[in-house]
Amino acid sequence: MITGASDGIGAAAARKLARDGHRLVVVGRSPDKTAAVAESLGGHALSADFADLNSVRNLASEILQRFPRIDVLANNAGAIFGRERQVTRDGHEMTFQVNYLAPFLLTRLLTDRLLESRGTVINTSSTANRFGRVDLDDLEHEKDYGPFRAYAAAKLEQILFAGEFDRRHRSHGATATAFHPGLVGSGFLNGHGALARAAYRSPLRRLAATPDTGARTLVYLAEGIPVKDYETGRYYRRSKVARPNRQAYDGVLALRLWNRTIALLGR
Repeated sequence: MITGASDGIGAAAARKLARDGHRLVVVGRSPDKTAAVAESLGGHALSADFADLNSVRNLASEILQRFPRIDVLANNAGAIFGRERQVTRDGHEMTFQVNYLAPFLLTRLLTDRLLESRGTVINTSSTANRFGRVDLDDLEHEKDYGPFRAYAAAKLEQILFAGEFDRRHRSHGATATAFHPGLVGSGFLNGHGALARAAYRSPLRRLAATPDTGARTLVYLAEGIPVKDYETGRYYRRSKVARPNRQAYDGVLALRLWNRTIALLGR
């Protein structure tokens, strides 16, 4: 099950996994684009808007009704937004919600099914995490918003979330990891705010990997056997353990972030 799979590395990973014989559920914001990808793979299409937490709850409900097993949940959907701080209808900063809070909520709602399936969670992070900082007193960047600052923090939070999920559930059969796909020349760079569009049009695009290249680590983690084939609870780049931000493996911070997130969602 791959979110953000209507294009980019999500769609590329889905194509490779389908060729390898796996059953795919692709999730995207655009119903038409997502359906087209799913149809081409013989998979299932579901749509959700991560800027709306009720949409995430409805997605989880539909998944639980339709699919009795989840071997892999790939939290791949993400975006970087513009210079002005945006707030969702749920009252959260847009970057924080789309990249971190919504995937966290989806995973929490599917945790029992993942445990029953002995499934694994894969979070698409970014090397931007190394420039991020998690401030528990300002998670939603009311004091210091900047598009890259908010994005980097959210990608760091995804690593902390994967590590804490893994610590909590590995002994019961469910695991989690995070990874960096590389700078990928896809719709991600072309569609979310002035900063991303500028990067897409700049010489940086010539250095960007193709979506197929960016998807390799996701496919490696999805097809591997957690714990046996690779170490869980870690951050990967090019299918190898990489060095993230020094906050990423702070167990106390991960626990406090987890509890703060639960409180936000409860509210």
